[in-house]
Amino acid sequence: MTSEPVKDEDSGVAPDVVALAKVVAALRAENERLQHQASTAAILERAKGLLMARSGCSAAEAHEELTRRARADGRTLTEECWIVLGDIPRAAAHPPFLAVQGVTDGPGIPDQGSPGPPGSTRPGAAPAAGRAGQLLKSGTEPRPPSRPALLGDLSRALTGTTGPQDVAERLLDHLAGPPVRADAVLLFSRTVHDTLELAGHAGAGAAVAAQWRSVPPVGGIAALDAVRRGEAIWLEDPAQDAQRYHLIGQPSQKWRTRAWLPVTTGGRVTAALGVLRTVEAPFGEDVRELLRSVARLCAGSLRAGYVRPAPFRLNGVPGPSRPSGRPGAPEASGWCAPAGQTARPGRPEGPEAGMAALVQAVFDVLTGPAILLTPLRSPAGDVEDFRIDAAAPQSVDIAGRRGRRLIGLRVLECYPTVAGADVWRGYLRTLTTGTPYEGDPFTYEEVTAGLPQCSVYSVRAVKLGDALVVTWVGHDDVDRQQALLADLQRLGNLGWMDWHLVTGAISWSPQVHAVLDRDPESDPLPLDAFPGDVLPEDAPDFTRALQDLLGAGTPVDRQVRITTRGGVRHLRVVAEAVPDAHGTPVEVRGFVQDVTAQRTAELALTETRQAALAQRNVLQAERAVAARLQHALLPLPGQSLNLGDLRVDVAYLPSHDDLNVGGDWYSALEMPGDGVLFAVGDVAGHGIDAVATMAQLRFTAKGMVVTGSSLTGALHRLNTLLLHTRDHHATATLVLGRYDPADRCLTWVQAGHPPPLLVRDGKAEFLSPPEGILLGATLRPSFGEAVCRIAPGDHLLLYTDGLVERPGEHLDEGLARLARAAETELSTDGRGSLDTLLSRLLPDEQGDDVCLLDIHLPASA
Repeated sequence: MTSEPVKDEDSGVAPDVVALAKVVAALRAENERLQHQASTAAILERAKGLLMARSGCSAAEAHEELTRRARADGRTLTEECWIVLGDIPRAAAHPPFLAVQGVTDGPGIPDQGSPGPPGSTRPGAAPAAGRAGQLLKSGTEPRPPSRPALLGDLSRALTGTTGPQDVAERLLDHLAGPPVRADAVLLFSRTVHDTLELAGHAGAGAAVAAQWRSVPPVGGIAALDAVRRGEAIWLEDPAQDAQRYHLIGQPSQKWRTRAWLPVTTGGRVTAALGVLRTVEAPFGEDVRELLRSVARLCAGSLRAGYVRPAPFRLNGVPGPSRPSGRPGAPEASGWCAPAGQTARPGRPEGPEAGMAALVQAVFDVLTGPAILLTPLRSPAGDVEDFRIDAAAPQSVDIAGRRGRRLIGLRVLECYPTVAGADVWRGYLRTLTTGTPYEGDPFTYEEVTAGLPQCSVYSVRAVKLGDALVVTWVGHDDVDRQQALLADLQRLGNLGWMDWHLVTGAISWSPQVHAVLDRDPESDPLPLDAFPGDVLPEDAPDFTRALQDLLGAGTPVDRQVRITTRGGVRHLRVVAEAVPDAHGTPVEVRGFVQDVTAQRTAELALTETRQAALAQRNVLQAERAVAARLQHALLPLPGQSLNLGDLRVDVAYLPSHDDLNVGGDWYSALEMPGDGVLFAVGDVAGHGIDAVATMAQLRFTAKGMVVTGSSLTGALHRLNTLLLHTRDHHATATLVLGRYDPADRCLTWVQAGHPPPLLVRDGKAEFLSPPEGILLGATLRPSFGEAVCRIAPGDHLLLYTDGLVERPGEHLDEGLARLARAAETELSTDGRGSLDTLLSRLLPDEQGDDVCLLDIHLPASA
């Protein structure tokens, strides 16, 4: 095989290999600059066309207006164009295209900083101006195209794509309208490390693109699941989907429905296509089948080259590309052109092609990486580059290209950092002298999934004719496995041990010394002394377990406590015996784990549970005593009470909390001289103390009023009584009234209690309360009296706050609810039940006691 002479313009390199790298970088920068310039021009033309359609001005006037606005607000012309385009109504932006004055507007306006789809400036876009004109006139969406028509248009549009970013933009152009109604398209490529790189995006915005530029191989990523399983994933319920996956976008409900479809090229899933919609309706079966066909079309468009990550853009300016590569393999520098184009030189011809085919046949059965490099020489005979003419299946570069996909690529074109390195000089020396080159292990830094990583390789090169056979070995696998094992032991706070019973050799991982709190430089302990100073109460059981291990081979899985310099530690010891051919143990291996933190937490949890059970038992006993005491002090009548010319119904409902008994109480009794005393009160708090305070207030109030005390005087004395009880912070509310049958008047006072409710002729109205503050609040309270005349047919309700109060609700809402229920349930003739009234007012989970008195003067009285 002979070397192949090439011209400078064919190789794309200068005689100096360092200058080659500079030329390649300059060409890339110029290409990105021209792409950005074309995108900026398209944005300007779209903004001008929109102004012309709105105001009827000329193109020159539209350009002057945009320039004036940008200068006045201190913005660039491009920024002003995006502000103008951002005013396009969403309904008009989503049909296939918006055609104005010959300028086609793409579907949707991207987020700030996104360059957005360039619309009709891209080749292959289908403007459909007729449909857009109809939409502008009628305001209705056009009839959706048929599936064959849409796929045909999309296939023609994808034919001329120049890269995955172009693919994503054209997909959004054709899928934005019905029946798909897509709002954004994302295209992720799969790398050799099973990570995902954002290769193209449209409609998602720069912020989302920057955030999801690289996806590590972790769980909870829908795109990764679609690639790994090779199945489409349909996300149609954001609330449920957020529990399984990390949803792209902020907020996560921005796109209500999403589809992730695998893209298969060459029999392998190499990319994931994401279609994001604001539409809440699920994907119909026809839309699902259409998107599967679209994914197959994408595979055809991407098969010609590598799906590279999309360049990161800041304010529309492309950022630097990622350095990457492998020894002897090209860099993932971008979209590879098909064979025969200038980005990829031709393959060998004539005898060289036959030799390369023979070498490739040998490489195909190799289990390691290997490539055949043919030197490319200048007219002066100097080696300027090498071309890969054969590659073993295990040869892979950082871009994920494997085996035969490397054939035809140049080393310096895609891997310029090898120029001038020891491995490059070794290639040239072997090519000149024929002496095989075996380089020392060297470190190469590459960027994988956005993170810098260092890899160590040993490269060997031998001469074959006038070519080189290069093989290399990566030393990172063993080192990385050892590092991962060390991290696993450190994070799990465990270490492995091995005792060879015949030779006496002992092997411990470094973490065992940390688990046992031993000096790292100390010798490992023999099996009969392991794991150290065992507590006396644990030693017998652990010794028997070791004897069973060495005798019958019974595996050990025990927890044992040892004494260390830092105190007592709880260890889990797991070990098994390895027998010889006769069943005699010759080796013991296992691991030890420090479970002190877990055991301490378990003991604390057990103590807390026991304390909680004991406290609950105390509370239950207290409730039983308080309930019996309450029942004895506050008996409930089995039927209506007839007091004077009044009929009184009483209802008392305890709370649903089975551990608390409240201090709600009532009194209704006839007084000497035909008067009737009514009282309803509520003591703050629950339990025996509240019941005891309730008993004091109930009996004291009755005694003072019956013996001739005025109502306000009774309140003053009850206030003094509360201030001098054992609990100096006890408070209570109270309504106290005295009814005179002669003139049918109720004189009443209140101390911070909800006002009585009077129901007359089907209308409910709360009585205006006199002056009064809750009992126990101050040393010098002030109380006033009020008088209410009761007419035949009236109902007067006295109640406690548990009837109207609910958590998180204003008291006025509860009072209004009581008034409406009373108007419905309490009639003038006395018909009605307090049970029905309470069922309408009280929730299912009643949190407080309720006491209710219905004072009714019959209509016949």
